[in-house]
Amino acid sequence: MTKRRDFLKALGLGALGATTGFSSPPRKSKTPSSPSSFSRPENAPTNWVWMTPELDVSADEWKRRFERLRSHNIDAILPQIYSNSAAYYGSDFLPVEGEWLEKILPLAKNAGLEVHGWMISMPCTIPEIVENHKEWFVVNRNGESAVDHPAYVDYYKFTCPNRPGSQDFIERRVEEISSIDGLDGIHFDYIRFPDVIIAEALQPKYGIVQNEELAPYDYCYCEVCRSKFEEAHGVDPMALDDPPTHTQWRLFRYESITNLVNNRLIPIARENDKAVSAATFPNWQAVRQRWHHWDLDYVHPMLYHNFYHAGANWVRNQTRDGIERLRGQGKSTALYSGLNVGAVAPGGLKRLLQKAHEGDAAGVTLFSAGAMNDSMWSVFEETTSALQSG
Repeated sequence: MTKRRDFLKALGLGALGATTGFSSPPRKSKTPSSPSSFSRPENAPTNWVWMTPELDVSADEWKRRFERLRSHNIDAILPQIYSNSAAYYGSDFLPVEGEWLEKILPLAKNAGLEVHGWMISMPCTIPEIVENHKEWFVVNRNGESAVDHPAYVDYYKFTCPNRPGSQDFIERRVEEISSIDGLDGIHFDYIRFPDVIIAEALQPKYGIVQNEELAPYDYCYCEVCRSKFEEAHGVDPMALDDPPTHTQWRLFRYESITNLVNNRLIPIARENDKAVSAATFPNWQAVRQRWHHWDLDYVHPMLYHNFYHAGANWVRNQTRDGIERLRGQGKSTALYSGLNVGAVAPGGLKRLLQKAHEGDAAGVTLFSAGAMNDSMWSVFEETTSALQSG
């Protein structure tokens, strides 16, 4: 039986009130985090895997799967426990799709795996939020809300990192997840703006050509973002001659996400003794995601080479570039090369693993567990064992 109160009832009581706005539960004030405020264990994971929810799988089958993961050199799992619309654990305030985490957490821990809860961050398609808090959502350069005109796909209803209501909403999710006993960490995904330019290989899918930053995909120009920028720089970004080329306006968007991560979200996880990681973009400028400035313990850049018409050497080069950017900011964050295993055969997986190793990655993160088969796991175990021993 779930512990959560009924979501619509909570909405009526004001937890997500349409008129009063979202309010987080009381907690003591926090100071901004610093890289030294959390000591990463010396035996940090080497290899990770993202996992999407499967609610109908039995406990015995999960036990078998986790033992297999561990025996094939996986050290940590990233189960998705919050999507853009529902929780997969017994949340006290979110719609609950199923209590998946409660089933798998003890089984994964018994198998010797670390468990870091994977959370979709900025997009939100919860009907009650979309309908009653349209002001929380980003606005593009045409003045269109992501609620009515989401970029690319319908779930691209991103909330704004500068809106107090959306800030409180994401804070409360982080607080609830990072308070779960037995969870080793929290993993942020979609902690960014919508892609102003999507990866080259994906553009034909949407019938678009993006050789520049086009207005329908350029966010956020809501009243809060515009007023904050104008207060700091003396000009409304909508009045700029060419907003995409304006350095201060670009930096403002970068810092909007960085401030949310470093000053509001990471301190909550630190209070609860949880490690913090994030799935990030290699083309970070396109999503205003300057992740090498974040105070993370682990970072997992999604080096999905096929999205960029690139080969395995690109994975090596991007891994090196990411590490250099982190070190340039004085960060000790461990970087794991995120690999799209669904795009390769076993031989291709071996080459990607080798190139990530050449790039000095701390390890790799596989997307995703469901894309792996017996042949792939055999190659993964053999290759990672050889790389780690060599």
